[in-house]
Amino acid sequence: MAVATRGIPDVDLFSDEVLLDPYPVYAELRELAPVVHLPATGVWALTRYAPVRAALGDPRVFSSRAVAFNDRMNAALAGTSLATDPPDHQRLRSALTENLSPRAVRKLKAGIDAKADAMVAELIERGTFDAIDDLARALPLAVVVDLIGLQGDVRDKILDWGYAAFNVLGPMNERTVANFPVAGELFEWAHHIKEEELAEGSMGRAIFAAAERGEIPYESCGMIIHQYVAAGMDTTIASIGNAIALFAAHPDQFDLVREDPSLIPSAFNEVLRYEAPAPIFGRLVTEDVEIDGTVIPAGAQAAVLLAAGNRDPRHYQDPDSFQVRRNPADHLSFGYGTHGCAGQGLARLEAFAVIGALARRVRRFAVGPGERRINNMTRSLDTLPVVEIEAA
Repeated sequence: MAVATRGIPDVDLFSDEVLLDPYPVYAELRELAPVVHLPATGVWALTRYAPVRAALGDPRVFSSRAVAFNDRMNAALAGTSLATDPPDHQRLRSALTENLSPRAVRKLKAGIDAKADAMVAELIERGTFDAIDDLARALPLAVVVDLIGLQGDVRDKILDWGYAAFNVLGPMNERTVANFPVAGELFEWAHHIKEEELAEGSMGRAIFAAAERGEIPYESCGMIIHQYVAAGMDTTIASIGNAIALFAAHPDQFDLVREDPSLIPSAFNEVLRYEAPAPIFGRLVTEDVEIDGTVIPAGAQAAVLLAAGNRDPRHYQDPDSFQVRRNPADHLSFGYGTHGCAGQGLARLEAFAVIGALARRVRRFAVGPGERRINNMTRSLDTLPVVEIEAA
């Protein structure tokens, strides 16, 4: 029998109100039970760290065939590494991870560091700027378009494409429906892209090379590149923006990083734990599974609440505080197990570059009220005006 939701059975995890401020709802659900059935939407929410991690690590029972919360997108994603379970998953993923291996990513470090440093130096000279447009979006955009080898007007479209690609993973609400046309442009482009449209020596070209070697189906190339554009862009932008906002809100923690740059990896782990860039993902439950006395029936849609698990006091002490020395390397924001984020090495490299440049060049900065860009699946800022900045 499902655990009753005690006063919040009609909660919609994808309403504007919850997406703008999910943590009170997540906390209430987490204290109710490790799994809570939400009859209004029909999903089974996994709320605590241990069951979330266990579900992510068990693709046999918690299948990625329903990573989205609507049938249309789950059908569209069929056959991609995002929505494929082992053993087929590994074959598709290898074409993605080959170009994002630690060795491959290390080769990019000097160039990314230089880009971030130049951007921060120019912004300090400017004095006031928008931290999202001018830094959190600007660096990943500069990196990813060249990495994939995008050319022509496609480069101007990928920010909107990435935002829409996450929105359409939600349930069939107004936001999902409104974003299907833009996400459709991305799918159309990905399905018809040709190798010669991508720059020589790019990772995009390497995907096609893997198909030519027979390692992946040729028809999978576009959808793998699609994942670079969608998953690799929006969550990195969200994470860098969240980092800047958190350092502005917690100047004492920024000071710790300035004084000891070796804390940068720990600080970014804490950013990811505190503000998961993708708070929720779907899974298809393939067989009846019991969690702490509650049975989730086969065929059910699970809502895996990564952000709720990241703030579970059963796993993290004082989880609602932001502490850069915590180093929560086991946070859930990059997933876990088979579907752990393939691009996390690149995301870390970009975030480390921004945080490092800020730590070197900035003594203090102040921000005005930021605005969130509501998305069904990602949690990010749309604007964050830096109104004052003091160079180090």
